[in-house]
Amino acid sequence: MKGTVVTLSYCLRENDEHGTLLQETDTNNPFVFLFGFGHLLPDFEGNIQGLSVGDKFSFTITAERAFGLYDPEGLIDLPLEIFMDQGQLMEHLLEPGQTLHLRDEEGEIHRCTVKKRGLSSVQVDFNHPLAGKNLHFSGEILDVRYASPEELDHGHVHGPGGVAY
Repeated sequence: MKGTVVTLSYCLRENDEHGTLLQETDTNNPFVFLFGFGHLLPDFEGNIQGLSVGDKFSFTITAERAFGLYDPEGLIDLPLEIFMDQGQLMEHLLEPGQTLHLRDEEGEIHRCTVKKRGLSSVQVDFNHPLAGKNLHFSGEILDVRYASPEELDHGHVHGPGGVAY
């Protein structure tokens, strides 16, 4: 299937088919991706490899093989002053649940989620939002086609009018 564009609908739940719903797509808003380019969890691609249009799937990926175990050391208090811009606190960034992209001393960007704001610090979580969760996927393959040379060259799917998605 490497080098194909796969279109599918899926339901993502925590732990098993009865778990908390985490994400869902459908035939009106399917998930479309370029298979075999390392954009997805390897176990996700491994579980759908070889499936054809109309095939249904249902599988679980353990936390360790998905986004890793939750690391309590990823929960960090940062001083409020790093969220200042021209003497003003950027309040809009500090709401619980807000996703931030912060740059470290080496210039690398790290994604984190605001957990809570204190008087002098902001608690952020650098764990992936799905860290520590077993993921259960169920769904159906809606379409499989060969990727165009342009899609293969760019490493992503192009939609109508050449728009990448």
